[in-house]
Amino acid sequence: MGLTGAVTVVARLTSRPIVQGLILGLGLAFIVEGIKLMEGDYLLAVVAMALTFVLLSRERIPAMLLLLAFGATVALVREPALLGELRQLSFRFQLPHFALTALRWEDVVTGVVVLGLPQAALTLGNAIVATVAENNALFPDRRITVRTVAIDHGIMNLVGTSIGGVPMCHGAGGLAGHVRFGARTGGAVVMLGVFILFIGLFLADSVAILFKLFPASLLGVILLFGGLELAAGAHDEGRSKEDRYVMLLTAGVSMWNMGAGYLAGLVLWHAYQRGWARA
Repeated sequence: MGLTGAVTVVARLTSRPIVQGLILGLGLAFIVEGIKLMEGDYLLAVVAMALTFVLLSRERIPAMLLLLAFGATVALVREPALLGELRQLSFRFQLPHFALTALRWEDVVTGVVVLGLPQAALTLGNAIVATVAENNALFPDRRITVRTVAIDHGIMNLVGTSIGGVPMCHGAGGLAGHVRFGARTGGAVVMLGVFILFIGLFLADSVAILFKLFPASLLGVILLFGGLELAAGAHDEGRSKEDRYVMLLTAGVSMWNMGAGYLAGLVLWHAYQRGWARA
């Protein structure tokens, strides 16, 4: 779709209220999911939220690093045995293996019918259209296009899955989370990429141990703040009642399913445009 320009046509059909609804719905969904992760450990969540507000009010302080360090300290205090597990980390170099030779036609059919097609609307709505809109609003001097991001998705997944990786996408939520916690340039993503590559190449056998360092309630706080950043950026001031209806319907359905929200917004928007419905 990126190479043929079809994704650009889809983006033109996606009105601003739909994009704003996707961003709002995703932000609210993040907030709800973050609160769910805090359940049962509200004391840590409240302390982490207060700490996050303090850290984010000081731009020169690496808020995310300090927040993760706080979570790791709490995890070690609560579970001293975890320190012993960390001493037994398996440090060895492992390259990924070429995985396409193990692929069968049944896998291709299942992947396309069960996973690929149902994911298409979600990928177009959140991972491409909403991500481009969010990036261009945050960084107007470094604008990107839906075609570029679509082609990037294709290359990323063709390479990644061929060496055994899971399908991946960009997302407006991830972008908002990065920015909220201090990322302002491409260097932030490069540093994150180097860190993840290091873990994948040298600590692949110990990832489960490393995950124990970050309590679920702390991750809930991070998700909550990413959602707040995303939802706060979704606004449609000065728009008509029909536009607000489209935005709110898209947002509401998107909290349940992003792909369904995208399609619902498209249908309602074009129904209004053609006079088939009135607000």
